[in-house]
Amino acid sequence: MTHGAAPVPTLVGQRCRLRALTPADATAVARHADDPAEAHNLFEGFPQPYTRAVAQVWCVDQHRLPAHGHVWAVDVDGEAIGCASVRPDSGWLACNAEVGYWIGQAHWRRGIGSELLALLTTWTWANLPAAQRLYAPIFARNTGSQGVAHRAGFQLEGQMPRSRIKSGEVIDSVLWATYRPQADASERAA
Repeated sequence: MTHGAAPVPTLVGQRCRLRALTPADATAVARHADDPAEAHNLFEGFPQPYTRAVAQVWCVDQHRLPAHGHVWAVDVDGEAIGCASVRPDSGWLACNAEVGYWIGQAHWRRGIGSELLALLTTWTWANLPAAQRLYAPIFARNTGSQGVAHRAGFQLEGQMPRSRIKSGEVIDSVLWATYRPQADASERAA
């Protein structure tokens, strides 16, 4: 699979399905992303307002840029309710991959986040042989996302005071991670 260019496989769970984004997802993505509560805990560049035009650019081709890694639509009942990604690091950090995700507020607290994170973890170990660690940087104030990471088997690695800027404010973040199972890691090193 070519990093950031080839279509991603469909990953199926009980609560959600992770699949390739399509241009037809733009309306649903805009509806779920155009929410100040959503943007509050996402990276500084996350557009707000999140218009249909912004969503169209994202869903058509911007999500395919190598900088975004492997990107999926989070699908519930045939509707894209969010996005998730795995972005492998490079160079001397190539043993790491960053995971990111967001789901529309109407779908919070339903186990979807933990399930999608478990699906992405399994996919990472099966498809990114260099990856030994999958990490999720999360704003410290985002206790919901920290709970998602914990329930998906991630461990809190550390707290990073004053490490992010959001809306002109310097805020704290935390780092959650999980690691390739040792038996799997040993086999790959042999």
